[in-house]
Amino acid sequence: MPAMKPGPERWQRTNRALERLRLRVAAPDALLQLSLLGVITGLFAGVVIVLLRLLIETLQTGFLPSGDTENYEGLAPWLRFCLPVVGGLLIGLVFKLLAKDTNSSGIVELLERMAYHQGYISMRRAVLQFLGAAIAIVSGHSVGREGPSVYLGGATGSLLGQNLSLPNNSIRTMVGCGTAAAIAASFNTPLAGVIFALEVVMMEYTVASFIPVMLAAVSATTISHAIYGADPAFFVPAVELGSLLDLPTILVLGLVAGTASAVFIKLSKQITHHSKELPYIVRTTLAGIAVGFIAVFYPEVMGIGYDTVNATLIAEFSLTALAGITLAKLLATSCAIGFGIPAGLIGPTLVMGASMGALVGGLAKIVFPEIESDTGLYALLGMGAMMGATLQAPLSALTAMLELTSNPYIIMPGMLVIVTAALTSSQLFGQRSIFLSLLNARGLDYAQDPVMQALQRTGVGNVLDQRFAELTRRCPADQASNVLQSEPHWIVINDEQHYQVMPAIDLARHTQDNDDPDIDLLAIPADRLQTATIPLQSTLLEALQALESASAEILIVIRSRQQQQGQIHGVLTRNRIEEAYRLV
Repeated sequence: MPAMKPGPERWQRTNRALERLRLRVAAPDALLQLSLLGVITGLFAGVVIVLLRLLIETLQTGFLPSGDTENYEGLAPWLRFCLPVVGGLLIGLVFKLLAKDTNSSGIVELLERMAYHQGYISMRRAVLQFLGAAIAIVSGHSVGREGPSVYLGGATGSLLGQNLSLPNNSIRTMVGCGTAAAIAASFNTPLAGVIFALEVVMMEYTVASFIPVMLAAVSATTISHAIYGADPAFFVPAVELGSLLDLPTILVLGLVAGTASAVFIKLSKQITHHSKELPYIVRTTLAGIAVGFIAVFYPEVMGIGYDTVNATLIAEFSLTALAGITLAKLLATSCAIGFGIPAGLIGPTLVMGASMGALVGGLAKIVFPEIESDTGLYALLGMGAMMGATLQAPLSALTAMLELTSNPYIIMPGMLVIVTAALTSSQLFGQRSIFLSLLNARGLDYAQDPVMQALQRTGVGNVLDQRFAELTRRCPADQASNVLQSEPHWIVINDEQHYQVMPAIDLARHTQDNDDPDIDLLAIPADRLQTATIPLQSTLLEALQALESASAEILIVIRSRQQQQGQIHGVLTRNRIEEAYRLV
């Protein structure tokens, strides 16, 4: 039997392999490596999402009547009031004890981390999101699990990338992979997960991001199918457009959904803006009081609300009940989201959209009896319209509708209603996506122009210049001559932990013209450049920002901010950044 290699050697080989991986995924076209990371991210994210769902459903079946996971209607009115209040208070206490800040949560915080922190998410925030979402949903707040699932999926990708010390451009891709995995595992809609990740979170469509994200969605869906089966989140009856006479009503539904979406976004934003100075525990308790009061009269607003969607799709509610549910859900969700309850809003928008669509369809049948389409069609179209307008993600909403129904005949009316709703909300009422609106209410933004996107897709490790030599300020002439034999482009001068850079040709000229035994690299005639340091994980956008903020002429790329000395990987000039951008 051959002898095993010694431990230190195996460890060194592993480190060298990881180093090659880090340098390779710094390139925007590292498809094979990013695809493998996408599969791994999807598997881990799928497990996390399944664990969150199991926790929520286990707790719900433990105290709700008949063991039904969404039977909040079976609770006494006083319990329907007290449960969200206690839940809000408990969330506030948990976050006060464990959180360093409570500025945002869910998809809003995920977008903030992508815009301002290169997708870096801490384990502490992920655990808080997991616990906060479980408490919020179980206690009957008008929220969904998709928002926290997206955050947890993105956090899974981010934490994997951080633990492997991958460059920031690949961490952003892994966050997108986790996002797609979360939507796919939550709804059993892998394609909608992919589109959502690209349209809402990453805001780009490139092959380098599309393929890893697709594989992540497939991996997470596989995990979800293994535990819960392949059934979609909703029971959707077979529906199709009865005739072209339905199109005017569908157009009206788009206008109504767009208006309701604008009201929902505006109200959520106003509550966020006016309450942000309050202590977090006060805000979550106020959210519980608001939701509890509404739930006394309309218990359908409590929890995720998938049972309400299913009942609406098969026309179990009267028109009066549909109107009340729509308004109550809008108010309750605005309060929950505006006051900062750490859970999602995609599920509630589907509930609002379904009840609104069924209401519009029912009223249209009274006015125009010749309408042939089933009420379930309008409920389904309302779901897509409300989701598309609120998220300003029409393609994600249309794809979700298609996957939920497995019905290609829904595409044409779905396109009409979703586009109409999105245009009504954004153009007629001037509302942006609710996620961007909530970011704005906190004084933040999520600007993504094409130049920024191109620079973020590439890591500095892909374009740095490794043709350099490091010398101390005072060095022997023979050492300088030996270094110049390797024909470096740059000389990095290490002067007691302070760096300067000079062209190697200036040192070569000096050694040819002088025969001094020792050389002071800061005293000889040379063009010495002002430097700044930047970690190897950085993107080209971060590199450009570092050059500008430090008024530097050249960057020294180091292993990490914690290990600056002896860890130089190369140098990077503005010209190389601009050349790389033109090639992306």
